Amino acid sequence: MFLTFYILATAFPLYVKDAMHGNQQQMGLAITIYVIGGVIGRPFSGLWADRFGKKRMALIGLAVFLVACVAYFGAKGMALFLAVRLVHGISYAIASTASSAAATSLIPASRQGEGVGYFSMFMSIAMAVGPALGLFLWKDKNIDVLLLAVCVIAALSLAFALGMKVPERRQAKPGPAMEAANAPKGKRLHWSDVIEPKALPISIVGFVVSFAYSSLSGFFAAFTEEIHQSHVTALFFVVFAVMIVASRPVIGRVFDRYKEHYLYYPGIALFAVGMIALGQAHSAVAVLLTGAAMGIGYGALLPCFQTLAIKLAPEHRRGSATGTFFLMFDLGYGIGSYFMGMVASVSDYRMMYAAAGLIALLSVLFYVLLHHRRDSAALHAGKAHAKGA
Repeated sequence: MFLTFYILATAFPLYVKDAMHGNQQQMGLAITIYVIGGVIGRPFSGLWADRFGKKRMALIGLAVFLVACVAYFGAKGMALFLAVRLVHGISYAIASTASSAAATSLIPASRQGEGVGYFSMFMSIAMAVGPALGLFLWKDKNIDVLLLAVCVIAALSLAFALGMKVPERRQAKPGPAMEAANAPKGKRLHWSDVIEPKALPISIVGFVVSFAYSSLSGFFAAFTEEIHQSHVTALFFVVFAVMIVASRPVIGRVFDRYKEHYLYYPGIALFAVGMIALGQAHSAVAVLLTGAAMGIGYGALLPCFQTLAIKLAPEHRRGSATGTFFLMFDLGYGIGSYFMGMVASVSDYRMMYAAAGLIALLSVLFYVLLHHRRDSAALHAGKAHAKGA
């Protein structure tokens, strides 16, 4: 599922540019409209997963996901193309939230960091392999070949989901999700029914990081072409993926044994510095070195955020917590794609990557204010209470 997402996230902006003769803002819109669909579906996807079952919602989401992939064959005009992208984004939100929540229900509580780390590792591999595969499939600028490939991958995703055995845990106590499920028909949903408040602070930090990351998948191919290093475009994402996979076993164990701060601060430093350095790169070696640095950094950040969102929420709200995290993450990715396209259109890609690196560093402020300080205050309060007892 994630592989399909990243193949199209890379290839469709080029499709808009080459086949539809679109500009840089329209290239970004090919991603943004998809994410808008995700934003529409995310708030309810977690609630539905908690209410109707994770596997059932994953199957429904993946079925619509496949239908949307097939529908691209007939979406020749820009308006119809964007309409299909919107539906595709909604189905992606439902399927990814339900499948991610299903994964967390299979992991022992004592190994959440490690387990979610391995699950998100495959998301990260798709994130790295997908753009390279998307570029390969689009090299002859044949949209039918590209769409046939993503339809096959989407069908395989649905087939694998049919074989999932997900333990649907009973809710330990009534909560917002259960109350929403059993509420009278006339009762309005409260925002906390679909958004998990305890997962929101770390999800906001994820929003800022994904905002910065959007500059990679959507515009990296055009950037390497501009600096005459297009021969390393696919290899960059391979290096990115290798560093994520190589560091993942250590990252998961660090999260389970130590504080998440040991992952976040080094991770964001590597990611932000790598992004800024990418904007100054002139050679293939320099480009690949930034890919290695960002791979390690991003590989530490994504599972850290996702695990925290789940860990901070009640067990019966895991679906909503997962939906909240991905809602903010996708929102950052979508808005960032459009914003980065605007920056590139008024300046150049080097300035765009410099801006992306600075935005990534801005997440430190949000992390400290929304999570680190609260975590430290809770720890001190706990120690004071223990001394009093």
